[in-house]
Amino acid sequence: MKSNILVVDDENVARQSLTDILKLEGYNVASASNGQAAVEYVRAHPVDLMIVDLRMPGMDGLEVVQVVNQMAPDTEVVLLTAFASTDSAVQALRLRIHDYLIKPAAPAQVIASVKKGLARRAAKLQVKSGAAESAEIDETAIEHKLKDGTIVDLSRRQIRSGKKVEHLTPAEGRLLHILMENPEKVFSHRELVLLVQGYDTSQREAPEILRPLVSRLRHKLEKFPALSERVASVRGTGYLYESEK
Repeated sequence: MKSNILVVDDENVARQSLTDILKLEGYNVASASNGQAAVEYVRAHPVDLMIVDLRMPGMDGLEVVQVVNQMAPDTEVVLLTAFASTDSAVQALRLRIHDYLIKPAAPAQVIASVKKGLARRAAKLQVKSGAAESAEIDETAIEHKLKDGTIVDLSRRQIRSGKKVEHLTPAEGRLLHILMENPEKVFSHRELVLLVQGYDTSQREAPEILRPLVSRLRHKLEKFPALSERVASVRGTGYLYESEK
């Protein structure tokens, strides 16, 4: 069965471009030119995933996410944003969105994000129906079980292995959550400051802001061999989480 996707963007060219890209991938795609139209569409139609522009006149993307979160909690959301909209972007990320893309997003990025969002939705629905064990849901789960038995519970900000238990601060938890949910994806220093700390900064200042946080997180991860070197630096760029081989 084809997945149902809704594209919400007040810019005609961007909206049509995203619609065309996703139709070519075989999805059922509808579009809305403003937030109010998007909410009305979701109220009347099943939507598996939405791609929502953050900055729109009238009801903006953040307000759309808040309403849809109440109306259709199983609908995954991909936010289209720019660094100029940092406060709202961070609020939306804390709400419930699956991913964010910086405009203009490359077609390959859009397709990859949509596929992962739909997989995440399917996994959640399986768990709700009791058709799958949560431990079997790999990167889409809030709880990750590594090969040596180490459990990373991102919802509780807790790492467990045998009798060893380590608790993470909210900032450490957000950082590890972002990296683990996107294995092998390189995040720039600036992106991570935005997502973890909640504000935008310059590319020059961002590494200095992140360094103490990453250092504290790595110190806690050292107690768990399966995690000790997973948070890797990408010289001059940022950080990534290396998957288990």
